[in-house]
Amino acid sequence: MKLKIAAVALAAACSMSAQAQTEIQWWHSMTGGLNEWVNDLSKQFNDSQKDYKVVPTFKGNYDESMTTAMAAFRAGNAPHILQVFEVGTATMMASKGAIKPVGEVMKQSGATFDPKAYVPAVSGYYTAPSGEMMSFPFNSSTTIFYYNKDAFKAAGLDPNKAPTTWPEVTLAAAKLKAAGSKCPYTTSWMSWVHLESFSTWHNVLFATQNNGFGGTGSRLAFNSPLHLRHFENLSNMSKQGLFVYKGRASVAVPSFVSGECAMFTGSSGSYADVSKGAKFAYGLAALPYYPDVPGAPQNTVIGGASLWVMAGKKPAEYKGVAEFFKFLSSPEIQSASHKRTGYLPITIAAYQLTEKSGFYKEKPGTDVAVTQMIRKTTDKSRGIRLGNFVQIRTIMDEETEQIWAGKKEPKEALEAAMKRGNEQLERFQKANSR
Repeated sequence: MKLKIAAVALAAACSMSAQAQTEIQWWHSMTGGLNEWVNDLSKQFNDSQKDYKVVPTFKGNYDESMTTAMAAFRAGNAPHILQVFEVGTATMMASKGAIKPVGEVMKQSGATFDPKAYVPAVSGYYTAPSGEMMSFPFNSSTTIFYYNKDAFKAAGLDPNKAPTTWPEVTLAAAKLKAAGSKCPYTTSWMSWVHLESFSTWHNVLFATQNNGFGGTGSRLAFNSPLHLRHFENLSNMSKQGLFVYKGRASVAVPSFVSGECAMFTGSSGSYADVSKGAKFAYGLAALPYYPDVPGAPQNTVIGGASLWVMAGKKPAEYKGVAEFFKFLSSPEIQSASHKRTGYLPITIAAYQLTEKSGFYKEKPGTDVAVTQMIRKTTDKSRGIRLGNFVQIRTIMDEETEQIWAGKKEPKEALEAAMKRGNEQLERFQKANSR
């Protein structure tokens, strides 16, 4: 009888302990190997303490999760943490009633938080003109070049030397095709790689007013001779079967991982899937550039996403959010995440720890994303922060797809994308000037 009473008492105590845990809902858009990473991070944090429980939930792609979260906020059941891709930054900053600045969350919770500890190119992107950090840098990435070393060797190309310029990419693609490749080159994230990063990498403006950092009156500016030249080259490659368009966002990643496509440009964060799934020797290299452009290469821009804290939660819940962000910021966690995913180490300490561990020597090319981002930036290359950027990216996809389908010439497609995109910028400016 005594044993039975003791068992009941123990069960009750465990139940009370479980109830005492503060639950933190985290909505994200990570799939595949990155979804496993997010789940592992949450479990690691949950196992490290008993006061809070982070519950990660996949809510569709970045567009879908952002829309769903805003609808949930209006309905009064938003998550505590929302992962938002970088192009949603200006829109989130303008949603003042829906979000709580991360700097404020950390300060009110008494958590250690020093914005200067983060890589400047990363933290600067998520910082308001007032100097307050608005969101927490999480999976920060940039655009890099991947190539299949086995395919290069079979085509008579040097497997240890990636193309460094776009003319070299075209020549390599021709040799790969001649060797039997049905997809010599593909890309993910068309606008991010070939318009946004392309612009900063060549130190030319993507949009006026320093790519939107100067105010909401910015307008698109990618109708330069250089931008047109690049898309004419891609168009010619497409017609010759040297470039194969696979789809929007990260749809093209499996085409490289499977070995179907021999060269690929995309997120450094795709390293998680490549390193896990590729059955061939592969290389990582810097984004190609045009060698006759003065100042190129400059630096690439931030991609990936940050974590936004939604408004309307209890102080105890915000304290849990702050503790989780503190956990994510530790050099050990950051370094391990960087090694596993290919995303950037968001703090200087994490980068130094990774370098000291010898990881970059063991895995050549894994430092490419970091070195592309830590270069000194200019007013033209600091980043791109535009309102309604999610809609603008969709427009870019729609118009450039007309090129690959042979329905529009590059000049016509880029001009149409600019016209439609500028209409979105005008709407955003009017909505935020009241």
